[in-house]
Amino acid sequence: MRVIVVGAGVVGTLHAWHAVERGHEVVQIEREAEARGASLRNFGQIWVSGRAGGEELETALRARELWEAIGARVPGLGFRANGSLTPVRGARELAVAEAAVGRPDAAARGYKLLTADEARAVNPVLRGSFEAALHCERDAAVEPRTAQLALREELSKSPLYTFLPGREVRDIVDVVGEHAVRDDHGDVHSGDVVVLCTGAWLGGLVRELAGPELPVRRVRLQMMQTDPLGEPLTTSVADADSFRYYPAYRGPALDELDAHQPQAATAAAHRMQLLMVQRADGGLTIGDTHEYEHPFAFDTLEDPYDHLAEVVESFLGRPLPKIRRRWAGVYAQCTDPSRVVHRQRVRDEVWLVTGPGGRGMTCSPAIAEKTADELGW
Repeated sequence: MRVIVVGAGVVGTLHAWHAVERGHEVVQIEREAEARGASLRNFGQIWVSGRAGGEELETALRARELWEAIGARVPGLGFRANGSLTPVRGARELAVAEAAVGRPDAAARGYKLLTADEARAVNPVLRGSFEAALHCERDAAVEPRTAQLALREELSKSPLYTFLPGREVRDIVDVVGEHAVRDDHGDVHSGDVVVLCTGAWLGGLVRELAGPELPVRRVRLQMMQTDPLGEPLTTSVADADSFRYYPAYRGPALDELDAHQPQAATAAAHRMQLLMVQRADGGLTIGDTHEYEHPFAFDTLEDPYDHLAEVVESFLGRPLPKIRRRWAGVYAQCTDPSRVVHRQRVRDEVWLVTGPGGRGMTCSPAIAEKTADELGW
């Protein structure tokens, strides 16, 4: 079988990976020299802890297993089973953490409730003030800015794989007995199946194929990265605002938290949570905000960064290193948040796979595996 994959972000690259692993020829086409979207502009977290029970959690756990196996083969991926800690303060935040540990799927997530001293034994950098911390052992991380490069370097060792950068797919064309795309160079690439993994690019050809009512929206975020911390941050770190964002924590305890301990004004205005992970060079990736209303702002705002820095410093008990870079990103998310991904047959043997939202980096290996299984690769 010959598979045409359009898009070289993490979703597209993992589709190419599974196809090559199953012995199929793959042509992967990317409109830029390298993917430049949400696949690079994220935390690199394999985030199991907050996923909704059922299909979403099952997908994340399977993806976590696949990431670990791929990471063993591709050291440049930077896979590490670092887990996460969510420090909590006050009785209401603690009650949400206790409810999480009481979930029937808590063991699958690797949930444990730690005292402050136990949390500092796991992550000694957390010298600030907090009463307890929710530990999720199943969370992990990779290096987002280099992951696709490392995966493609490994794919390129196979004679079955071809990468064509700097080509934008403009049309689906009819070729007798095959399915093909035409790029903006005028070249036609034919195969047995075409998979469109175009990320947040939802206009143009995608709109023509899927129609104007595609149940996917675009979401904008702001993030930042520091200079090296100078000491290891041994786990990823979240704050209690992440309880408000992730579906695993919904319930009476969270309702009480919302009712009696609302978010800080800046965090509420920008739909914020703190997530933080250390990069291979020692710097910290910190975020994030969520903007849903179109048209998106074209600039980045300082108030959210100030809020994040304040929260991080309160956990670390020390000033942050200098902020090295700030950025905004846009990802595609299903309008129905219970859906892990939007997978749609838009033409005969032409499939659109998009909309994983903030789950993209976490779930891509399992999303691609399911596509391969359903299409009979």
